[in-house]
Amino acid sequence: MTRFQSGVIAEANADALFITLNINRSPESADCLRQVLAEVPATEQSFRQRYPDADMHITVAIGSEYWGQLSPQQRPAQLRAFPALSNGGISMPHTPVDLLLHIRSERHDLNYEVAALFSEKLTGHAELAEEVHCFCYLDSRDLTGFVDGTENPEGDHRAEVALVGEEDSVFAGGSYIHLQRYEHDLKAWNQIPLQQQEDILGRTKADNREYASADKAAFAHTKRASLKDSEGRSIEILRHSLPYGNLTRRGLMFASYCRSAEPFTKILESMVLGDGSGHHDHLMNFTTAVTGQAFFAPSSQWLEQLI
Repeated sequence: MTRFQSGVIAEANADALFITLNINRSPESADCLRQVLAEVPATEQSFRQRYPDADMHITVAIGSEYWGQLSPQQRPAQLRAFPALSNGGISMPHTPVDLLLHIRSERHDLNYEVAALFSEKLTGHAELAEEVHCFCYLDSRDLTGFVDGTENPEGDHRAEVALVGEEDSVFAGGSYIHLQRYEHDLKAWNQIPLQQQEDILGRTKADNREYASADKAAFAHTKRASLKDSEGRSIEILRHSLPYGNLTRRGLMFASYCRSAEPFTKILESMVLGDGSGHHDHLMNFTTAVTGQAFFAPSSQWLEQLI
């Protein structure tokens, strides 16, 4: 049975680090990375045994542009560049990087320990692109004040949504990841009336009650981000998004995990390009996508076979 990386479908943690890196273009650096990646499952298991209450998960994923450097003979069927989009003042940029480390647990100190360990192993072979510390805010809210992730699949359905199956047997147990860092304009957001905020989200703020479908504006976030396919089934992704911030920079790390690259692309198009009648997601008027990257997180077995 294929062993997937545990962090792909595990429930949310209170603390997370999103670390992106670029790898030196040399055979020595590629070999070093293969060694490091092959050790990830054992490293995670070691931390889980030593700190059982921390619920540690280490997910590693390889960038779409770097994949050929690491594995030129085998490539996930739908791994392609991040789908950059723009519409008026809204832009979803493509900012490629080579590697993602998504480290999460109930303890920030242990997340730091894991990050430092990998950084040391990759010394001289990788350059840090971004390091973003994320945290669970209040009762799982975004910094806009609204509960986030209410549409996430639950239970066994998480694996059905997030894990590649036999449709791509070599990469079964893997997951397509799309990562974006958004910076919120909370000053502008907090200046608009509560009713306008709720209409933009399509749900109430205090008690997280979603509007009835008929009551949602065409520009509402829950309208633009909740899609159905031609057979009336929900188009789903598994979100591992968390807020980040300090007193000067605040936002959301949006992380989509899915068995296919297509659902994220369709949702992004709906949010940015709208419904064909000019109705884009108005939440995008108060936040800016700074990064956009596409990765694939292979199964634990695939990682271990790298060496």
